Amino acid sequence: MGTYQEPSPSTYSSAASYFSRSASAQSTASLTYSYATAPTPTTLRTQQPRSQGDVPNAVKNLLLSVKELQECLREWSVGEASEGKVSDVYVRIGTNLNSTIQAFAFHKIDLSEILSVPKELRTVLEQCLAEDESPEVLDGYLPAIRQILYRLLEALQARQDQWRSSVGLGPLN
Repeated sequence: MGTYQEPSPSTYSSAASYFSRSASAQSTASLTYSYATAPTPTTLRTQQPRSQGDVPNAVKNLLLSVKELQECLREWSVGEASEGKVSDVYVRIGTNLNSTIQAFAFHKIDLSEILSVPKELRTVLEQCLAEDESPEVLDGYLPAIRQILYRLLEALQARQDQWRSSVGLGPLN
């Protein structure tokens, strides 16, 4: 894996457009994500995703929820959003991540290396939200949050050409 580079705001929209273009708490305990619904390597091969392999839409929804988390955390840091709202966005990321993994799995593309993202993100978010809200506190946790999200984006980007090939579209240059 390459070295970490701070994602630019356009990173999320460019990744979403790549896929779409190609397929025309009141406490930290409130951050819960059900791993019972997270696919395992075995279920990745056997479950039919609800979207039947709609990778562009699944990736778009995931990227939008990632952007929403960043905005929600900014709002939390200045007292404009509750921990519960952050938790809701976190759960949405988990749901959208599952949909994305299942959409890729429909095309027999494995994304199991990102199954740890919800747990890693939860750990950092719980630590952040346990502190008093302030932009300085958020600034202390943003590098770890962005590192996790960057790994997620990197994994998605690494599978773009594989997905394009599976649907009969060659790689973009």
